[in-house]
Amino acid sequence: MSQSVNAPEPDGTGGQTQPNERASGLRIIRRVIPYLWPEGEQWVKRRVVLALAFLVLAKLVAVGTPFFYKAAVDALAGDGAGWMLALGAVGLTIAYGIARLTEIGFQELRNVLFTRVGQRALRKLALQTFTHIHQLSLRYHITRKTGGLSRIIERGVKGVEFLLRFLLFSIFPLLLQLLMIAVIFFLMFDVWYLAAVVVTISLYVWFTFRITEWRVKQRREMNRQDTDANQKAVDSLLNFETVKYFNAEGMEARRYDRAMEQYETAAVATNYSLAFLNFGQAFLITSGLVVVMVMAAIGVQNGALTVGDFVLVNAYMIQITMPLNFLGTVYREIRQALVDMAEMFDLLDQPADVTDAPDARALQVTQGEIRFEQVKFGYDTARPILKGIDLTVRAGQTVAIVGPSGSGKSTIGRLLFRFYDASGGAVLIDGQDLRDVTQSSLHAAIGVVPQDTVLFNDTIAYNIAYGREGATRSEIEDAARAARIHDFIISLPEGYETTVGERGLKLSGGEKQRVGIARTLLKNPPILLLDEATSALDTQTEQNIQESLRQMGQGRTVITIAHRLSTVVDADRIVVLDQGHIVESGTHDELLARNGQYAAMWARQRINSTVES
Repeated sequence: MSQSVNAPEPDGTGGQTQPNERASGLRIIRRVIPYLWPEGEQWVKRRVVLALAFLVLAKLVAVGTPFFYKAAVDALAGDGAGWMLALGAVGLTIAYGIARLTEIGFQELRNVLFTRVGQRALRKLALQTFTHIHQLSLRYHITRKTGGLSRIIERGVKGVEFLLRFLLFSIFPLLLQLLMIAVIFFLMFDVWYLAAVVVTISLYVWFTFRITEWRVKQRREMNRQDTDANQKAVDSLLNFETVKYFNAEGMEARRYDRAMEQYETAAVATNYSLAFLNFGQAFLITSGLVVVMVMAAIGVQNGALTVGDFVLVNAYMIQITMPLNFLGTVYREIRQALVDMAEMFDLLDQPADVTDAPDARALQVTQGEIRFEQVKFGYDTARPILKGIDLTVRAGQTVAIVGPSGSGKSTIGRLLFRFYDASGGAVLIDGQDLRDVTQSSLHAAIGVVPQDTVLFNDTIAYNIAYGREGATRSEIEDAARAARIHDFIISLPEGYETTVGERGLKLSGGEKQRVGIARTLLKNPPILLLDEATSALDTQTEQNIQESLRQMGQGRTVITIAHRLSTVVDADRIVVLDQGHIVESGTHDELLARNGQYAAMWARQRINSTVES
């Protein structure tokens, strides 16, 4: 009946469980069952069957154990049968102890057998969720909230663990034990004992379910506020530098405190209702216990029962009380687990915008020619970005794409990497439509150096090696030399084992970019996409990095998306985008000679550069 105020509880809409909620719960249970009984994995099925067998044995022993207790008491009182007197109170007490120990032994064997099944299910589900999240589109990840997402996954996986264990090892054994005790009461005593037990159980179950359904609305609000507070905390910590730049520590603290205040209000209401539920459960159980024990006491006084029978009734009522108490907790936990799992399965059901075609084959890059044929695309159907782009990048050629902000430059890179699919037209590599090849082979063929290289909070060696799984230390160092960062790395006290910090913040912008270049060089792709790779750097660092990028582009097909025109003057061809259309195309000198939009952009940047210097 008692429960920690911090224990997970149910969630829902409040009031009676609606049919659609019950249907949703059954749907979730059906999705969990395959983890208990997986096709083709006989060892899992054997463990589940053996665990259930030990569970039944444990319950049989548990129900039989009070008989030894009764016999010992009757032997002491001189009321027992001949075999009881022969064994004696001491012998019966030892037998009672052995029976208790046997019950516990069967329970622990059950746990040992099932532990690996449960942990395997958790690992499988966690991997499935992790993999699915990585398969979701860039559109989803741009709009997601990391803190809330992590909480959904955490609560969902824990919910599965609970449901797997307690559906099998709580609800089923509880029903089995109650049934066996009810039969014993009916056969050994009379129907009134059974009636008292049935009424007590019925009232307890009705009260527990009714009050729990009333409380679920409070728990949902508590969960919502918990998620909101966590989101705000994670978001603030991820933007630590921005908070500092704007001296906003106090504002962030107040924002977080407001969220925690709402969580506090919801948590207090939840705990108040928990106290009411616990007391109500205690009242019903105690009342039933007293009624049955009074009936037994009257039977002893009338000579219809022995003192051992009185003790037996008490022992069985305690056996009923404990699982009933557990029923309240289990029901609350199962309701909470179902809600948490529903959120996680909703995440798993989130469709990916970009998927491999059923007959997709691996991309074969023979030359590296890229073609955009009448490509149309918009992040929102009401706002088209690309409006029929025709562009060919020949094998081994470097093509720069320039234009004002919002013209669609970066969108071309995202379509090439297939973060999105074009709404019209086609993108092809060596004549192969990207929608007809596997995403894995496409991603393997393209190396990307973005504007801001984001590093993992691990060592420099790990971040460079991320370019190709299984790379040797020698290959990592060769890539670093080619990116002209090897000398800097070995000058550090820990060399290649230096940790770069969250998102690589321990390194400068230029150092991060060089690590990113080394990582891409190690990948050794036939196609390169440089997405404003130097626009966030100072002029001197940009010039140094630019030379590394030029060397990296040798023998590869390169698309450079640029804001600073000075970085693309050596490109084989420069394409000018404006409002989703290609308005100019040619070499740097040809475009200047036309005195068109490119020439105007070049003049503006030259003036700005002169003013800044």
